[in-house]
Amino acid sequence: MFLGTYAPKLDDKGRIILPAKFRDELANGVVMTRGQEHCIYVFSAREFESLHEKIRQAPVTSKQARDYLRVFLSGASAENPDSQHRVTVPAPLRSYAGLERELVVIGAGSRAEIWDAKAWETYLAEQEAAFADTEEEVIPGLF
Repeated sequence: MFLGTYAPKLDDKGRIILPAKFRDELANGVVMTRGQEHCIYVFSAREFESLHEKIRQAPVTSKQARDYLRVFLSGASAENPDSQHRVTVPAPLRSYAGLERELVVIGAGSRAEIWDAKAWETYLAEQEAAFADTEEEVIPGLF
């Protein structure tokens, strides 16, 4: 499970050093793809395979499913961490997420997310107020 918030930097070659707490889970490879809110989703190879099995069940007759899958899967890239635990963030994904040197990597349960630091600060500031004021059940039966 991916948890926490980290602040690695993007190097001149478009690589980041994976947070130490994520390294074991990501040691056998990662799959990065476009995420919502212009971040990058980072899955372990194992988790992405599991997700792909679920994706395959989407009805091909659903235009919304086709559109979502095209955007989601066409941006996917399998990467392997090097011996120094660095992983390259492909240029199209860096552009999509507006990544500069300063990054934030967050744990989001089954995946990690890579955000431009300023974009994350803005998003979190907007969402924290709504989070604190939530009165309705957001996740049925849980919260």
